Amino acid sequence: MRWLMGLAILLSFAGVASAAEQELELSVGGHTVLATLRTPASMQSETPLVIMTHGTLAHKDMDTIRTLAKALADRGIASLAHTLSLGLDRRTGMYDCATRHDHVADDAVAEIGAWVTRAQGVSHRVYAFGHSRGGNQVSRYLASGSMPVAAAVLLAPVTTGAETALRTAYAQTYGKPLEPFLDHATKAVVAGRGGEWMDVPGFIYCRNAVVTARAFASFYGADPGQDTAALVAQLKMPVLVLAATKDSVVPDVVSSFTPVAEASHGRVQLERIEDADHFFRDLFAEDAADRIVEFINQIR
Repeated sequence: MRWLMGLAILLSFAGVASAAEQELELSVGGHTVLATLRTPASMQSETPLVIMTHGTLAHKDMDTIRTLAKALADRGIASLAHTLSLGLDRRTGMYDCATRHDHVADDAVAEIGAWVTRAQGVSHRVYAFGHSRGGNQVSRYLASGSMPVAAAVLLAPVTTGAETALRTAYAQTYGKPLEPFLDHATKAVVAGRGGEWMDVPGFIYCRNAVVTARAFASFYGADPGQDTAALVAQLKMPVLVLAATKDSVVPDVVSSFTPVAEASHGRVQLERIEDADHFFRDLFAEDAADRIVEFINQIR
């Protein structure tokens, strides 16, 4: 509860002349998760606050998240960037591939929800943001019917096409076919042995990994929840999708979301950021921040 007292103190100094950062922690599902709250110079209860979810095996302090959060603070927008536990306690930095994996895609739903709940005590205007796979996990959270936010921003969100490409490339990447490992994992989960450990040639970005059957099946198995565009089509709130024109990681953001945007009557906005790559480095983060601020101002 000490961090809640810290938030109260922070809000009491709403007129200070510089932005502020505060490290927070929260217990969710038996794990302690971490976040950084960044607030602009004049923090008010009506100041927009963006909950930021990172991409695959990443963390709250990765360059994409940190740079964008600071750019938003410069523009009067608060942010709460959190690190997904991925089954670990107080996780920091990129996930260590030497560590065993026991995490599934939907674990993020509860963690995002917990931070959204806490954020309600800081600002009356809370928004959800996700980068890459974080965009999919934010969409899962919103589609679950959990506590609503005012709107969502998806930055280069992972698509069903990108997920399919990862499965197709498994044998080429790791030297062995995916199917026998996925079949074993799927059968173990069905038999109630989802916690069974497996030695696999590769998992996500990690070679020679040790993973639970449920983790392997979650990432590589058939899952309608991997279709971020379909999830966004189900939502009622405004959504901004930002695509990078030089994105080689998720190159089909525009083609995936164009039909959703066209059918949404303006609820879903799809915008391109020219020459940006998947990570929106340097000045491209500034461009993204400008688009996000314009979007938030439209729906105040």
